Amino acid sequence: MPFILALDQGTTSSRALLFDADGNIVASAQREFRQLYPHSGWVEHDAREILASQTGVMSEILAARDTMAAGVAAIGITNQRETTVVWDRASGEPVYNAIVWQDRRSAAFCDQLKAAGHEAAVTARTGLLLDPYFSGTKLRWILDNVPGARARAQRGELAFGTVDSWLIWHLTGGRVHATDPSNASRTLLYNIHRGEWDEDMLALLDIPPALLPEVRPSSGDFGEVVVAGYSAPLPIRGVAGDQQAALFGQCCFDPGMVKNTYGTGCFMLMNTGPQASTSRTRLLSTVAWETGGQRQYAIEGSVFVGGAVVQWLRDGLGVIDSSADVERLAATVPDTDGIYLVPAFAGLGTPHWDPYARGALVGITRGTTRAHLARAALEGIAFQVTDVLRAMQRDTGIAVTELRVDGGASVNNLLMQFQADLLGVRVVRPAVTETTALGAAYLAGLATGYWRDTSQIRRQWRVDRTFEPAMPAALRESRLADWTRAVERARGWERADPPA
Repeated sequence: MPFILALDQGTTSSRALLFDADGNIVASAQREFRQLYPHSGWVEHDAREILASQTGVMSEILAARDTMAAGVAAIGITNQRETTVVWDRASGEPVYNAIVWQDRRSAAFCDQLKAAGHEAAVTARTGLLLDPYFSGTKLRWILDNVPGARARAQRGELAFGTVDSWLIWHLTGGRVHATDPSNASRTLLYNIHRGEWDEDMLALLDIPPALLPEVRPSSGDFGEVVVAGYSAPLPIRGVAGDQQAALFGQCCFDPGMVKNTYGTGCFMLMNTGPQASTSRTRLLSTVAWETGGQRQYAIEGSVFVGGAVVQWLRDGLGVIDSSADVERLAATVPDTDGIYLVPAFAGLGTPHWDPYARGALVGITRGTTRAHLARAALEGIAFQVTDVLRAMQRDTGIAVTELRVDGGASVNNLLMQFQADLLGVRVVRPAVTETTALGAAYLAGLATGYWRDTSQIRRQWRVDRTFEPAMPAALRESRLADWTRAVERARGWERADPPA
């Protein structure tokens, strides 16, 4: 049988993965690209590097002899979500670097909108909060700060998109400017209830409608890619933002099922069914996917810095030589000796939503070692995830008994066991942890009949390992209380008055 190709465009690298009919990975390729930090709190990518890295790994996989012999039935795309690209429709060139989801430059503008009393209406329409995390205020910044951009946008000369749209445009030779509801619902511009771009949100953020891509079903037609050596163009038939794709890849098809992805950040989603849920604890309501004419919704909590803290240990401090070393180093000590690392390098997400928070390391003594720091970094990831799940349980009233996990850091057994201990529920890691790419593949395969339905897909999900909680409840609550004290020391730091 032919394969399904998934393009997984992430925050730090682009990957291409080939899946067979049983959902197994047949081949994969990956390329990293530069992270740009022009100012404090600013994070950018060169959109051309994103495109080059993604087409490079795609070509590598497609050129392989086995791939060409079997063929490719369809392509699915999944992507870092809120990252914002604006490009020239004629040349295809970006007018500015891609502004990454982690970027905080529009925090003051968000504060102005909140002070003017807009947040309740924004949340009611979009399911989101007024936070620089989302695409809309990033797009507004580009229009206001790149010379000539606003006038050109109003003349219809420019196009906006999240990374999926940027890739689709170039892969189809500029013939398709489209996105799917899961990505559209992260822009602050999309009405998640009506399933369309919202005129009032466009007016509030002063966004010309001519910029916007067409919103198409997540499992559907996104054009074709002409590839040398293939007799027919390859169809793009599945698109979803990375976290919604992971929810699909984890087979969380029923309301109440929860997954957490441990990537650059950590993102927890709970399937809430065909109706959008209204949060009482500042969780996000988002479109999970749209298939077969039906929209499915999810409630989401976001941790901005997850696995990125391990990269910081490696690249910023030189504490480890490779990311894989962190578990071995952390396991050389039985605990953190009382230190806590709050990795609020890009602010705090759920449940705090504090763009002015910054990283904090507290409890250091003369006895603190590299190993304690490594263990505190891993524990900081798990503490943040626990804050999100507890908010989610309060919000929905659902007593979660199982957390399905995926992403790069989910292979870390020490982290997963500590996560189960903190949550007090079992943590289940599937046999295929590349569920983001797998979800995109499933969406593409469903659109082409490669897989019949979600029942067939559900039967392919297999467990690699289950982590059962072992920490006494009293110790768990004590550790969480200390974590809360550490978080309070990180909050609002960027607003602190300079010393006299």
